Amino acid sequence: MKTSLIMSASARYVLWAAVALSIFVLLRGHNEPGGGFIGGLIGALGFVFHALALGSNATRKVLRLDPLTWGGIGLLCGIAAGLPALLLTGEPFLTQQWLYGPVGTTVLFDLGVYLVVVGFALAFVLPFLEA
Repeated sequence: MKTSLIMSASARYVLWAAVALSIFVLLRGHNEPGGGFIGGLIGALGFVFHALALGSNATRKVLRLDPLTWGGIGLLCGIAAGLPALLLTGEPFLTQQWLYGPVGTTVLFDLGVYLVVVGFALAFVLPFLEA
């Protein structure tokens, strides 16, 4: 696969700019209180650009874990976000609980959504770039 010099040279910068923007959107939210889905899409786009420029093997090295593993970690975060309400207070699953100061289970749930979107989007796209 042949890519342009400009694309190859800018891939790392675009990746980290996209990841920084995606984390900002994750924490700030689309229309409050969190933007796990749209943040995950922005992050996944940064990784896809990196894979287009430098190849999927280079992107897999940056990820360090398989994309499906990232998605699985996200699913576990989503489940873990619902358990404090169910187990500690007897309220319905996924009822918001404040854990430490301003951090609540909503942040953990949004992080889970973020990781699921990034992981499964890359698990879908990267095999196409390897062929």
